[in-house]
Amino acid sequence: MIHLYCPQGHENPAGSRFCLHCGNKLDLPLTNGISAGLLLGDRYFIIRQLAQGGFGRTYLAEDTNRFSELCVLKEFAPQAQSTEILQKAEELFEREAGVLYKLQHPQIPRFRELFRVNRDGKGYLFLVQDYVEGETYRALLDTRIQQGKQFSEAEVMHLLLQILPVLDYIHSMGVIHRDISPENLILRSSDQLPMLIDFGGVKQVAVTVVSQFNQPGSGSAISSVTLLGKVGYAPHEQLQKGMVYPHSDLYALAATVLVLLTGKEPPELIDEHTLTWQWRREVNLSPMLGTLLDKMLSPQLGTRYQSAWQVLQVLNSNNTATQPSTPRTQATLAIAPSLVSNTQTSATVASPAPNKLSSSLLPLGKILLMVPLLAGAAGVGWWAVNWLQFQSTLFKGERTEKTAKSSSHPAASPQFSAVEQKRKNQLRDRRQQLAINNKFYIQLVNQAFWDKYPNQRGRNLSVTPEDAELRAEWDNIAAKLLDQLQPLSRESRRRLGSYTAKERDRWRMEVNKLNLSSQALYDLADAAFFERFPQQQGKNFMNQPIAQVWYALAAEKLDALIAGNAFERIGFDSEVIDKRVSGNLKPGEGKAYIAELAKQQVMKLDLQANPQVLISVYSPTGENVLMEDSSDRTWSGTLPEAGFYEFVVVSTASKPMDYQLNITTENHTPPDAATPAPSETGV
Repeated sequence: MIHLYCPQGHENPAGSRFCLHCGNKLDLPLTNGISAGLLLGDRYFIIRQLAQGGFGRTYLAEDTNRFSELCVLKEFAPQAQSTEILQKAEELFEREAGVLYKLQHPQIPRFRELFRVNRDGKGYLFLVQDYVEGETYRALLDTRIQQGKQFSEAEVMHLLLQILPVLDYIHSMGVIHRDISPENLILRSSDQLPMLIDFGGVKQVAVTVVSQFNQPGSGSAISSVTLLGKVGYAPHEQLQKGMVYPHSDLYALAATVLVLLTGKEPPELIDEHTLTWQWRREVNLSPMLGTLLDKMLSPQLGTRYQSAWQVLQVLNSNNTATQPSTPRTQATLAIAPSLVSNTQTSATVASPAPNKLSSSLLPLGKILLMVPLLAGAAGVGWWAVNWLQFQSTLFKGERTEKTAKSSSHPAASPQFSAVEQKRKNQLRDRRQQLAINNKFYIQLVNQAFWDKYPNQRGRNLSVTPEDAELRAEWDNIAAKLLDQLQPLSRESRRRLGSYTAKERDRWRMEVNKLNLSSQALYDLADAAFFERFPQQQGKNFMNQPIAQVWYALAAEKLDALIAGNAFERIGFDSEVIDKRVSGNLKPGEGKAYIAELAKQQVMKLDLQANPQVLISVYSPTGENVLMEDSSDRTWSGTLPEAGFYEFVVVSTASKPMDYQLNITTENHTPPDAATPAPSETGV
């Protein structure tokens, strides 16, 4: 769905003529949008339009220079354009882009570049940023309101603990957001963390340019800034005088919190004469949170909290469950330990019990007959807490002397070396690019690390130099796993951590439509899985995170079967008694064939291939397995059933292998009219 934004930034569904939140008319840009399917600058493939507002459109695109990674292109397209206006816009955008480029935080979409392109004689100007998959808090609130609900106090407290460190970071970098509201906070789907988007400085560029166009030579500095910020969210000094401070963002954050709590817009909660908030008639809050919000929303600048760090101190001091807070450094996020433990409650779960099943070599398809899937059951031990914390923290040096004096916390030095921090940031960035769920990824790496270092199982490694070598090994394993996961489709990678045992029921119905059994699908999935993870051979890993990768591969093999890429029907008739099929299999690949044959018919099979190409032959009901993962090249005998026989060839070789399968039938008679479907007994 394309979203429309009013001059105040409120989000509205497509087709709206007036803002559903403030009533402003939605004046749409007169410029033509970029069509889906176009490739801009030989790099950005446009997928669809996401939103449009008074200054342009926003598009979802794939960056073909970065493995088709999703990104967002924000077009600057004011209703009236000229070469002079665009030139001025580019100058201002470049200046603002320099500010955005400096912001490197996992809860802020990364700024990539300022992108210009000419198409059909027209110039386009875009800001390119990372794409954040999730819902805005405005959309979340609208859903709650439809259900007769709002956000709870516990939920907004959690939001404050998660977003205040982000504000502390940008303020330490000399940046003020200026436009915090439910529209500009997104709850990221991958890890349920709030993301801060749409910095007001970018919008200032737009309004400055448009103001200069509408009021040539008038000196539009004040008139332009008065347009910044949403009425009710931005404090009066920002809207009336263009004055912004760090506590301006705190005011807007408190206003956002009250909107989430009450479902009411700020004009419904503010006394326009005294500029005080009358929220207590709408919601009952604890004295601590009520007092906190009142101070953040004070009409008197001097009585507000002056920094996000001060607000965090109050929240932490009143949270009895919170451990001692992390020392704050300049340009370093203050992450409350309670935040980490709340968002990753499984961080101290004990490791799984030892496997009680036999460790004999069993293909996964057979293990599935005995073991239920327990997706994500492996405990997230080790140093997952520290991992989450450093992913949310930038270590960039000591506090300034002035900052140090303003806080009772001692100065803290970086916990990781520059080399290690860079390594971890690269892992984080690559995981995000591959769209892999962070919680699942940590579980997967922990499992692999514990398998290699069983004496570390369940232990949280420290961030001290003593554990530096083990941390390096963990990072090394993490990087290798990303290499192994990258060949999966993007959709498969997105779903890692969410596959359940119910998938098998759906697969069974789908393959039965092809007159195949689940076992044929499992054989193909096994081959692909064990080619990537040979160390899992003979292990019962279905209660481990790695099982999610097998499920992803099985889902892709199912798609290949349905598409006919890994499936072929061998036809026999009364005139033909011999059939030959051939192909080439890459490492871990396989192919399934079916042939409709009669009971008591004599069949001879001959496979010409390297011994590392294995073959399985299953009867129509599955009660008779003629060959199973066999390196034998021949088979002959009388068929025990009538119906569709399955022939599955897979490669366990490390290089591509050719094969040729010859099937000869004798005493051929037409199969029974009623052919039994493949049996799924016990599967």
